[in-house]
Amino acid sequence: MDLAVESLRAARTRADLRLAPGERLLAGGTWLFSEPQPGVTGLVDLTTLGWEPLERTADGLRVAATCTVEQLAAHVPDPAWAAWPLVGACADALLMSFKVQGQATVGGNVAMALPAGAMTALLVALDAVAVVWTPDGGERREAVADLVVGPGRTTLTPGEVLRAFDVPGHALRARTAVRQVSLTAVGRSASLVVARRDTDGTVTLTVTAATPRPVQHRFASLPTSSQVSGVLAGLEWYDDVHGAPDWRRAVTTLLAHEVVEEVTA
Repeated sequence: MDLAVESLRAARTRADLRLAPGERLLAGGTWLFSEPQPGVTGLVDLTTLGWEPLERTADGLRVAATCTVEQLAAHVPDPAWAAWPLVGACADALLMSFKVQGQATVGGNVAMALPAGAMTALLVALDAVAVVWTPDGGERREAVADLVVGPGRTTLTPGEVLRAFDVPGHALRARTAVRQVSLTAVGRSASLVVARRDTDGTVTLTVTAATPRPVQHRFASLPTSSQVSGVLAGLEWYDDVHGAPDWRRAVTTLLAHEVVEEVTA
């Protein structure tokens, strides 16, 4: 869809990210160009800042907010990163064409804060921390699990910009299992559940798509079936055309038991 904008600015420095009235940040643009954007009169291109899509850190991986889904999925991981198959599984859960995967960005998916956002699910499941540039020239860090607070809502305030996501090495080296279900064969995720078992025996269960915001729970050791069910019993279940709350609760409970059993077998 064409947008009726009056200006397009290429950001070169942080100062260029100060938005004038009516301006919006542009990265992949796969959502921005998908429907009318009333009130948007200008765009500021983030991709011209030249952020490296993926950078190895001392103990983990930094994923730039402008990294595309395609770039992330194509990255050659460290051989010790046992959790890396989770990346491809979550990329495929988005059910997008290869053309869209080549444009859609990891940061855009998180910023949209859709319950079915598979990049949000991936980053939460791997304990990723968002690096946020603040308007005063500084930065703050917040777990992605806390950054997304509801459908279409994040903790980002006016003037803040997602810069990157830091994924810790301990999560990348963990054993993982994932399950995803939709009402239709190519429909939006109604439930996406990930279990992760770290080398110290900690088991982390992450639920997305079925709940309004990401839900994460840690078990210090191998959880019992009743403990897993107990964690899910008190959750709020999302309700939209892609699945009724009672159905989401039922399928998520089944999937949660499956992934926990898989990583602890």
